Amino acid sequence: MSKKNKDLQAGKPQKEFIFQRRNYLFMFAGLVLIALGYLLMAGGGTEDPNVFSPDIFTFRRIRLAPTLVLIGLGLQVYAILANPGKNKSR
Repeated sequence: MSKKNKDLQAGKPQKEFIFQRRNYLFMFAGLVLIALGYLLMAGGGTEDPNVFSPDIFTFRRIRLAPTLVLIGLGLQVYAILANPGKNKSR
């Protein structure tokens, strides 16, 4: 008898992860993109509040960083909704 069958017969609850490895990889990639987006958004301020700094309106802070955050959030949703038990042989 296999170990899995022995555990089921002994009445031990079987421990299973909700997601599979693929889902966790997508979650990690999404977290990395979100963190990178927030890091790219940071900075650009001035120490003197009376001086205007046009650095806050660069392409990196207005377009690139928010796009990375949204892509990261989309990856998080995909990682949660992806079906790990889906058969590839159809």
